[in-house]
Amino acid sequence: MKYDHNIPYKIYLDENELPQNWYNVRADMKVKPAPLLNPGTGNPMTAEELSGVFCDELVQQELDNDTREIPIPQEIRDFYKMYRPSPLVRAYCLEEKLQTPAKIYYKFEGNNTSGSHKLNSAIAQAYYAKAQGLKGVTTETGAGQWGTALSMACSYLGLDCQVYMVKCSYEQKPFRREVMRTYGANVTPSPSDTTAVGRKILAEHPGTTGSLGCAISEAVEAATSQEGYRYVLGSVLNQVLLHQSVIGQETKTAMDKYGIVPDIIIGCAGGGSNLGGLISPFMGQMLRGEQSYRFIAVEPASCPSFTRGKFMYDFCDTGMVCPLAKMYTLGSGFIPSPNHAGGLRYHGMSSILSQLYHDGYMEAVSVEQTAVFRAAEEFARVEGILPAPESSHAIKVAMDEALKCKETGEEKTILFGLTGTGYFDMYAYEAFHDGRMTDYIPTDEDLQAGFAGIPQFPGNEF
Repeated sequence: MKYDHNIPYKIYLDENELPQNWYNVRADMKVKPAPLLNPGTGNPMTAEELSGVFCDELVQQELDNDTREIPIPQEIRDFYKMYRPSPLVRAYCLEEKLQTPAKIYYKFEGNNTSGSHKLNSAIAQAYYAKAQGLKGVTTETGAGQWGTALSMACSYLGLDCQVYMVKCSYEQKPFRREVMRTYGANVTPSPSDTTAVGRKILAEHPGTTGSLGCAISEAVEAATSQEGYRYVLGSVLNQVLLHQSVIGQETKTAMDKYGIVPDIIIGCAGGGSNLGGLISPFMGQMLRGEQSYRFIAVEPASCPSFTRGKFMYDFCDTGMVCPLAKMYTLGSGFIPSPNHAGGLRYHGMSSILSQLYHDGYMEAVSVEQTAVFRAAEEFARVEGILPAPESSHAIKVAMDEALKCKETGEEKTILFGLTGTGYFDMYAYEAFHDGRMTDYIPTDEDLQAGFAGIPQFPGNEF
């Protein structure tokens, strides 16, 4: 093994090196993300309108495009210390296996009970709900990582937690569901007959396996129909990418300690929380003209928002009860196939990342799930961590880039986000090992059906 004794296998920071502030990449963006629009009036959403759905402080964070650093409350930093800072790992064994001259690093976010990075934003959103004096929160979850993280945060703070879980994940991942229930959450498969929008979706799509867009609609309806509740979201929103900036800040601090500068930074992309959090301080450097990096967003071929979507205003949810966001979208009515990367089955993408991609600061690739699971298995066998299907998309492309270095002889430094563990995803691994896993790629006709539902108004035409 080509072990570099100057670079530890795992780089740990001291708890006192936890970020003091969240970094708001919007402050450095030359072109800001387009504002959320009221679907009724077509005007930008006001703080007053958003406060009926979201917590007051989170609304302010959502709308703040100019404050570069937002202080992290001490109570949240103290909670972070239970599992942060998380390690930055040099993938020496993977490098040896691939026989590549590339140096590969990954930021591992799976070292907490939720098994993912989602807890970074869950505790922040629950904290502000508690501070506002609310009874509880509602949310959606795909693979279950966000729902698990939120149930943990709510349990810690004494809040009620109601989770609408995408039906195919609810059925495929019962143990993740049970972790949520262990922490006191009420978990409902979506779409369900407990909400008006759920009943409407079931009537229009009998037997549907659901989608994040469906679950969002139900969670928003549940929040707005109960006094003392607000809706919280685990990805996509500006506020979520803000909270997740702790990932990138820790990563950069660890790399700076040893003089490491990544050439390529890779993350899986569903709604954008992990990718946005990992790249944020590096992207800030690039936006300010201080450094150049290559950023790659990796998405499933079955739900290719970046690579085959439209950059337009669209509803954030299938039931069309949420504001309109300008993003790369497949249409809010697009129901992706029930692939095993449940956290990436969202029809749209973060407005921040969409704008950065549109402006040429990032690349995007889509990959098929059987190739993803082959990469996941190879990684698990040499690095000793069973990765989540979502994270494995980043692993696949990191390995591809490392093999390109093998061909060219270039000694590039590759960084990717290992967002969580796959120990509750064994149904997926079983399907892969038994040869029952298939690759579904939507046809142009399939995508057109989703595009047809994108609202058309002046300035938002195809």
